[in-house]
Order: sequence, then structure tokens, then C-alpha cells
Amino acid sequence: MSGFFCQKGGSVMRSIRRERILFFLIFLLLSNSCVSTPPQKKEASPPSEIQFKSLESSKQIKAMNESLLLKALSARRDHYKEYRIGAEDLLEINVFEDEKLNKTVRVSAQGNISLPLLGVLRVKGLTPYELEKEIRDLLAEKYIQNPNVSVFVKEYRSQRISVIGAVEKPGIFDIYGQRTLLDALAMAGGLKEEAGPQLFLIRPPNPDGGAWEKKESEEAPKTFIIDLEQLLIKGDLSLNLSLHHGDVLNIPVSGKVFVGGEVRRPGGFPLKGKRMTVSQAVAMAEGLKPEANATQVKIFRYVGEGGERISIPGDLSAIQRGQAEDLFLQENDIVIVPKSGIKTFLIEFRDTVKGLIGFGFSLGSL
Repeated sequence: MSGFFCQKGGSVMRSIRRERILFFLIFLLLSNSCVSTPPQKKEASPPSEIQFKSLESSKQIKAMNESLLLKALSARRDHYKEYRIGAEDLLEINVFEDEKLNKTVRVSAQGNISLPLLGVLRVKGLTPYELEKEIRDLLAEKYIQNPNVSVFVKEYRSQRISVIGAVEKPGIFDIYGQRTLLDALAMAGGLKEEAGPQLFLIRPPNPDGGAWEKKESEEAPKTFIIDLEQLLIKGDLSLNLSLHHGDVLNIPVSGKVFVGGEVRRPGGFPLKGKRMTVSQAVAMAEGLKPEANATQVKIFRYVGEGGERISIPGDLSAIQRGQAEDLFLQENDIVIVPKSGIKTFLIEFRDTVKGLIGFGFSLGSL
């Protein structure tokens, strides 16, 4: 009997041990799963940060694009605001509070339009925004409280401008809609090589009725001076003015300097809005002849209202050695390089000897 109970007790103890081992293994598994959870969270964090940065970058790019778009639209609206309504323009007028007042109307030759309730209105010379305000104020006086009015130029009349001076195709041009200086220069084929650094925009006070017949009561034509380098090279679009009917664009030829005397190609050379020195002018004339006297160069300049001529000495040899100042030339300056008496005599003597004896010798160092 006692052996039976001992055998039974041993099996119970083994069963308890197995249960304890199994419980311990389950505990270890659960502990490992709990311990391994935090690293998984840490691994997931970097992608979320990258996605956040990508989203922020996308927002910045979108904001930049919207800013650029708004600036472009603003520039277009600015030109549209400056447009002056003229005869034969077709206007589309909308009053949002009453569709019966909406109308598409062409401006008469006298510059008038006719609208319901308001009758005949003088619109010539007004901008679309000025006309909107006038219609809004007239309707608010008697008919509609705080009306919303829009004026849109559906068809533009033909406007005439003139482009003269140093352009490839000067002439008179008919333009439609709102155009700018750059548009006009493109229509005229661009600038010539000798074009000066400035453009003069001349705007008559009354382009439709005797534009250049100034009466005592009328104001004088307006002149705008445009720096072409600022507009075309540096891109200052604030100088790209809107054009009006009757405008005249004049691009004067650039001033010149003249080089004569003992140079290989004497003539006049355009400044092109740049500063030119004496040595540069001689280089434009393809350099000096062998018999030139480089130390006795003369610069003739006209000064004062009376055009008094003065003479300024120059020494090209000293300039090339860096021992004298390379003077800047002014418009219409004349640079004269004289002959050297000694060099001329020696060159003529050499040529004579060549002809008589039949062989030459070098005087290139003279």
C-alpha cells in the first residue's frame, strides 16, 4: 500500500512541476512580447517624421506657386486698370442685383453708351474701374442699395501708336487691347545695333481730336524717359508702361565718338550707352598705322551752349605702359592721331632703298 501511495504522490509532483514549467514559459513569451513592443514604435516614428517634412515642403511649394500666380495676375490687372475706354469698344456691363440691367453695348463714335434707368453716359477716357464706380454711384442714388457692378471690355477698338528711331521696322501700328512698351518694341522688330540707352514715350493730351494741335487751355504732351538696360537686361517691369492711343515711342540713335588720322579704319563709333576710353576708341578703329605718333594724340571736345571747342592732349604710349590716365570720351568727341615726322621719313627712306637696290632691310623697330 505504501508503495502505491508513494507512486501516486510522485506522479502528482511531476504534474505540478510540468504545470509550473509551462506557466514559466508562457510568462517568458508574454514578457518578450511586451519588451519588443517599444522598439516597433520607435521604428515607426522616422517614416512619420519624413512624411510630415514632405507635407510641409509641399505646402511651401504650393504657397510659392500661388504667390507667383497672384503676382502675375496682379500685373495683368494693373495694365487692364490703366486701359482707357474709347470709341467702338464693346462693353459687357453686369448688375448682379437685377439681371434686366445687364447689357452688352458698343461705345459710340462720340464716346457714349445708353443704359436702362441711367440713360446716356459719357464713358470715353474712363477706365473700366472708373466706369464701374460711376454706374454704382448712379444706381445707389435712386434705385439699388449697394449695387454690385462689373464692367468688362469684350472687344477693343483699334488703337494707333507710332514707333520711330533706332528700331528695325519703324512705323505706325494698329494695336488691339492693352499693350505695353515691350509689345511695341517686338512689333517694330526690336532695336538696331546703334540704338541708344533710352526710350522716350511721348503721350499727347488729346489723341483723338487734333493730338498735336495744342490749345492754350490744354496741357502739354507728357514725356516718359525709359532706361532700356533696366527694362530689357535687368528686367525692371515697372518700366514696362501700358500704351495709350496716340502714343509715340522714340528710340534715339546712340551718341558717337569719331577717330581720325593715322588709324587703320577711321570713322564714327557708337557709344551704345556705355563709357569708352581713348585706347578703346583707337582699338575700335583697328589700331594705329606704322607712321602714327602715339604720344601726340589730340581729343577735340565741344563744350557749353556756344559749342566752344577745346583740345585735350593724350599719350597712348604712356597709357599702354600704365603711366597715364586712359580718359573717358564723351558724345561727339573727336580723337585725332597725327603722323610722326621721323617715322614717316624713315618709312619713305626704306621704301626708296627697296625700290633702288632691290632688297629690303628691317626697320620694324622704328
